[in-house]
Amino acid sequence: MIVCPNCNHPNPNGAVQCEACYTPLPATSNCPNCGATVQADAAFCGQCGFNLHSAAAPAAVAATVAPEIPVQAPPLVTPDPLLDLLQPDALGINQQPVAVPPTAVAAESTPPSPPPTVAPEPVAVEAAIPSPPPEPEPAPAPEPELETAPAPAAPAGVSRTQLQQVTARVVHIQSDREIELPQSLSVIHIGKPNDRIPPDIDVSGFSNSEIVSRIHADIRVEGDAYYVEDVGSSNGTYINNLPLLPGNRHRLRPGDRISLGKGDLVTFIFQLT
Repeated sequence: MIVCPNCNHPNPNGAVQCEACYTPLPATSNCPNCGATVQADAAFCGQCGFNLHSAAAPAAVAATVAPEIPVQAPPLVTPDPLLDLLQPDALGINQQPVAVPPTAVAAESTPPSPPPTVAPEPVAVEAAIPSPPPEPEPAPAPEPELETAPAPAAPAGVSRTQLQQVTARVVHIQSDREIELPQSLSVIHIGKPNDRIPPDIDVSGFSNSEIVSRIHADIRVEGDAYYVEDVGSSNGTYINNLPLLPGNRHRLRPGDRISLGKGDLVTFIFQLT
């Protein structure tokens, strides 16, 4: 059975889209460790807790070879000597000699006469008379400086810019206790103390904690989105009173109700501030 990540509607195995809201359903695959059916985007197997990301293998890329295309050379053209003889007067036999006038021959034989020389005119040179140095200009009077009032200092303890940071928390309904989610962790484990994965949110001190598994659920942080998934608990995880199947995950929105186990005995409300 595949649970819709949008409306949490349970769909039969092999379904492509949700029967209730027509949202495309994630693809399913088999766990390489135990063979159980899990979703393709799941991080852990819901039956044996196997890490599905460690079993991914890079797909082989087939090399492509470009086909060789033969290039044909253009055919050689052999000149035909008969075509050259058929052209009009190709050898220049019927050309008439050009008559050259005798005046042009005489002009080419006589050398050119040199141009007439012109005597240069005398240039009068005047003695340079030194000019008196310019008088120094009086220095301008200094302008009076204007006193500027100092800028008022900011009061102590007040920063100029304040950055708003979004924090996430869960509120335990039965005890009205607020638990802020660690901002330095990308995976937040919910459960009770154990030898394998220590819980980041320990519910052993709450009432009815015996229905909660030691490794019960995880909250994953991806950018500004928060997702919750069941990692193989005994009594299951419920989102807004609907069961969350192992291997599936649900994107949390402010006000979502997270119940660990049946009967709504250990319940948290997700909040963003």
